[in-house]
Amino acid sequence: MIYDAHNHLQDPRLSDCLDDILSVCEREGISRMVVNGTRETDWPRVLELARQHPIVLPSFGFHPWYLGERTAGWQDNLLRHLDAIPSVIGEIGLDRWMENPDVEVQEEMFRWQLRLAVERNLPVTIHCLKAWGRLDQILREEPLPKKGFLLHSYGGPAEMVEGFVKLGGYFSISGYFAHERKTKQREAFKRGPPDRLLIETDAPDMLPPESLVQHRMIDPATGGPVNHPANLKAIHEFAGELFEVPVDSLALQVGKNFHRLFGFS
Repeated sequence: MIYDAHNHLQDPRLSDCLDDILSVCEREGISRMVVNGTRETDWPRVLELARQHPIVLPSFGFHPWYLGERTAGWQDNLLRHLDAIPSVIGEIGLDRWMENPDVEVQEEMFRWQLRLAVERNLPVTIHCLKAWGRLDQILREEPLPKKGFLLHSYGGPAEMVEGFVKLGGYFSISGYFAHERKTKQREAFKRGPPDRLLIETDAPDMLPPESLVQHRMIDPATGGPVNHPANLKAIHEFAGELFEVPVDSLALQVGKNFHRLFGFS
């Protein structure tokens, strides 16, 4: 059994062939996937998927890219979705890479959602781009969930890994890091202990190199390629080579890590 620590199964790019996608994932031995909501408009779809498909572990959060879409009642709306089903908080975070980021609003909403995770003792999935120093500062200022937090598709400096580990951080690697231009970032993952490693697809994004694409999909709107969640198996093979461990041993360790962090069967 293998586990996808982060994807967006609710994305419209996957909706036209969702039954086929899930069938292939089952054949590939994928046991659970954390499906991350990013804003109010997609939280209901994540909830619907979780109710229909036991493979889905739902996660609800406000992603920094979409903070401008929030309604006056976004906090109550988030609470209603968390109350509806066992779930995770995410994807939340900080992003200085996006155009004209509203830094103040990002930090305010990130802190509120982080405190909610502590209050409910839920793990949290964090997105961060070009804001690693500020993220580190906030995580040291705020109470943190006892279960821990996931830095998904970790792209921060290698020297910061040890500090995030001490704070309770886990790190998920995607097939995107198999691209040759990501050589330096792959080294950062080697700084983390094996019991903090998770594996993700971030489907339909983070498309791996062609050599790792075992399952192909096309965006019906653009005709371009998108990442299939069942490529998770190939990402395990890539990670096994990167960390120089047998794939079966890696999958066993990652499965234990997944259950320790997310805490749901």
